[in-house]
Amino acid sequence: MSATYTFDVFSSLDGFGGAGGDWTGYWGKQGPELLAHRLALYGEEQRMVFGAHTYRAFAQMLAASTEESDVRDPWVTRMRSLPATVVSTTLREPLDWPDATVAGGDALDVVARLREESEVPLRSHGSLSMNRALMAAGLVDRVQVTLFPVITGRTGLDRIFEGAADFDLELIEQRTLDGRIQELVYRPALHP
Repeated sequence: MSATYTFDVFSSLDGFGGAGGDWTGYWGKQGPELLAHRLALYGEEQRMVFGAHTYRAFAQMLAASTEESDVRDPWVTRMRSLPATVVSTTLREPLDWPDATVAGGDALDVVARLREESEVPLRSHGSLSMNRALMAAGLVDRVQVTLFPVITGRTGLDRIFEGAADFDLELIEQRTLDGRIQELVYRPALHP
């Protein structure tokens, strides 16, 4: 049996994974319910999978943060403590991330192998281009979108599904957090 692979991403209503300008983390909309839910979600045993770009961004962001910043929320600290595979042809070990290894080669081959070998579920937070390719190859079991109540038309960064294939989505879970944030979990299927 193969391990379940979840593509976990934060999004503005208009489909951006982040924003520039004066937006803060979580677009300033996080609340205690979201943070507790994220900590519980990352409290489960799992293996993280990152592309090189996302790994570098997380490592740089964490290195520049302080203990008091929202970058160091308990769920992020927990995510960083989970075993991780970084798919990269350019990075070399050791990485500035506990229990992380570099897997060289094509992401499709690496994740297909991980799905067969892993005894725990796989999760990727971010890694947009890698996860778009994995979805197109049928290697993503769940797309978990945490939708924040903002539109970042002028300052939006990183369109989540730009250049992606067409997919039909089956809604398998949904919840509202802090009365304003939607978490939607879908099973994707390539649209014929």
